[in-house]
Amino acid sequence: MGRVRGCLDRSLATGLVGVMMLAWPVISQGSPRGLVSEDVFRIADVADPHLSPDGRWVAYLVNHNDRESDESISALWQVAWNGDAPKPLTPPSLKDVSSPQWSPDSRTVSFLATSEGDDHSQVMAVDRRGGEARALTHTAATIISYQWSPNGQQLVLVIQGREDSASAKVPPPIVVTTTPFKADKLGYLTASTTTHLALFNITTGQLSDLTSGIGFNDSHPTWSPDGQRIAFLRTHGFGADPDGQQEIDIVDAKSGAMARALTRVYVPNQPRLAWTPKGQSLIASVGSKPAFTAYISDQLAVISAIDGSTRALASTLDRGVLSYTVAHDGLFVDALIEDDTAIYPLSIRLSDGIPLTVPHGPEVIIAQSIEAGHVVRLLSTDRAAPELFAVEHGILRPLTHHNDALLAEIQLGTVENLSFKSKDGTEIHGLLIKPSDYRVGQRYPTILWIHGGPVGEDEHSLLFDQYPLQFERQLLAAQGYVVLAINYRGSSGRGHLFQEAIAGDWGHKEVEDLLSGMDTVVSLGIADPSRLGVGGWSYGGILTDYLISSDTRFKAAVSGAGSGNQLSMYGADQYIFQYNAELGAPWQNEALWRQLSHPFFHADRISTPTLFLGGLKDFNVPIAGGEQMYQALKTLGVPTELVIYPDQYHILTRPSYIKDRADRVIEWYAQYLQPMAAH
Repeated sequence: MGRVRGCLDRSLATGLVGVMMLAWPVISQGSPRGLVSEDVFRIADVADPHLSPDGRWVAYLVNHNDRESDESISALWQVAWNGDAPKPLTPPSLKDVSSPQWSPDSRTVSFLATSEGDDHSQVMAVDRRGGEARALTHTAATIISYQWSPNGQQLVLVIQGREDSASAKVPPPIVVTTTPFKADKLGYLTASTTTHLALFNITTGQLSDLTSGIGFNDSHPTWSPDGQRIAFLRTHGFGADPDGQQEIDIVDAKSGAMARALTRVYVPNQPRLAWTPKGQSLIASVGSKPAFTAYISDQLAVISAIDGSTRALASTLDRGVLSYTVAHDGLFVDALIEDDTAIYPLSIRLSDGIPLTVPHGPEVIIAQSIEAGHVVRLLSTDRAAPELFAVEHGILRPLTHHNDALLAEIQLGTVENLSFKSKDGTEIHGLLIKPSDYRVGQRYPTILWIHGGPVGEDEHSLLFDQYPLQFERQLLAAQGYVVLAINYRGSSGRGHLFQEAIAGDWGHKEVEDLLSGMDTVVSLGIADPSRLGVGGWSYGGILTDYLISSDTRFKAAVSGAGSGNQLSMYGADQYIFQYNAELGAPWQNEALWRQLSHPFFHADRISTPTLFLGGLKDFNVPIAGGEQMYQALKTLGVPTELVIYPDQYHILTRPSYIKDRADRVIEWYAQYLQPMAAH
């Protein structure tokens, strides 16, 4: 259902630096217009920053939607730490640019990309001073990821399948033998979709297998500091093993070496391994038991590289760790923590696991890179799209300005925190987005826009990628709506008990939380009770189906990539492991499965005009979920429409489709909620 990704004791530390001050680009406050769907072609998605080992340069990605080609174009950029003007390093002819990394000598930036005439991405490299990018690898297999060896002489590659043989005129039958047998984008999972490790010699160009990939799925390799060993993750197929765990292995960095199993841990949402500087231990992200696999807040563990003995790190931290690196001095783990509408940095002392917080505001730090005493952060707020900042003496110094021109034209809606009690007294938090010309005392048509997951959260950020959340929150506010974004139970950022509260009980507590939030904004005199709408994507679409079959207050709904008949999703989507662990098979617990399929089996209670949308090739929440609900409402005579986007997976990537979806959402709500004239 679009899964993506325990309380912090703030008295443990006052922080590693002084109060963070924000030096943000000046944005005009007298902007004449709100966000419009056409802006999808002007937004620059800044991502994946990496400081060079000498701390002088930052390599990063910039993605934008190109109108002419109707594709998302990615490019590698570089900016100097001292603030010199950013510059692109790759030409538009390279496709699918991703995974930037620095060579150990800080002279070369490597990345994955597909050249014209090539069907596969290769590891490529470009001199940071400029020049033509060149391909390092020339394989007909699929490279998933890679990492430089400490001496810069080798790469370890994660390769999917084997080099292609001559393509057959007639595709062979798809033979499936594994339990998780399909995944969004990957399609059906066969022997050709398992991954193995290979070594690539930079000097000779020789590629040799490090692991066989036969009977295993090997991923996430990381070199030991001395370059002699590689730690990696291993399962027997795609995703977790049947017990919900994965193996952590170590292998000598030479062809023909035998891997040694260290230990097994529960699979997290964000798998990652990192060595401590002396190579004695590994830091690993760890998940929770199988019944809660969908509600994971990744935690950290220290694992001995000698005997696999494991101890929890920061066991008092009841918040999810999104990413982390080990400090070069080996004293701290520098992490990003998801916490109640924000993402902030936190350093965890390796000796005793005590977390030391850095004072922060209501911002979202999407990524950070730390090298040679320098820190770079990719940061966003309610009013600013993600850009890169250098951190100096507790002050954020802007390094990039890719979205300044666009944001200077736009008057964004205001974003406020909202706190209220749900039906059973549980405290729930959310965000309230008001039109830029909002007037106190006036009631507004209000849309409850629901995030997916359920693990994930609505945050103080202006992100434009991934799920259509923050962009459409502001897009709807620009149309004169108040938008309500609620972190219902099941959401991350409030601890594991808050997340696990809905395990095996979908569409119950979340519905109570969401309806209580709407009750709150009505009681505050903000929402017009006669003009309420609801919508969302993925689990947000699923919850939309639950809401309109449970309550008739909504006058319009948008259910994107959702499903109402969960029973029909068993074996049709990619969540078989979750279903078996959390719910049990349908023949074991038929009553529960029918309960969770409430929207479909009680479709006759729906009176809300509903727009259903989805991607034709979605294996995450297959389009059948929307088709079934559409047919149910059509049969019942409820106004409805079904929009299917060809060749699209769970997340739409074709720019014209992204704009089309935004336009259709606006038009659907306008038809039934009659918003005030947009300004």
